[in-house]
Amino acid sequence: QVQLRESGGGLVQAGGSLRLSCAASENTYRMTTMGWFRQAPGKEREFVAAIRWNSGDTAFDYADAVEGRATVSGDSAKNTVSLQMVTLSPDDTAVYYCEADRGFLHYMRRARNYDYWGQGTQVTVSS
Repeated sequence: QVQLRESGGGLVQAGGSLRLSCAASENTYRMTTMGWFRQAPGKEREFVAAIRWNSGDTAFDYADAVEGRATVSGDSAKNTVSLQMVTLSPDDTAVYYCEADRGFLHYMRRARNYDYWGQGTQVTVSS
């Protein structure tokens, strides 16, 4: 069973930046789509950003809430994905989850479309 492990969370001041990383426990299967989701207390898990590789092309998708502030990147050969975010606000406080799928996900914004997910990493933005 492939496991995903996130790293890079922590306490950040408002206006600051962070970089989250995620790696799969093995490369037996190459992931085609990898994404980031987040869940704040009392709220549903929501899409943040995703990256998808297909025959040399790379597609990106961002939630409106982070558009312009987030950059997702990754390495399909290593099954890794990162999320860089700037100009953080307390509204970005959440547990951030990495998700991955071996398939080509046409719709990358639904968490349950992905086959694998990590345990999450806490990001807290102080005002």
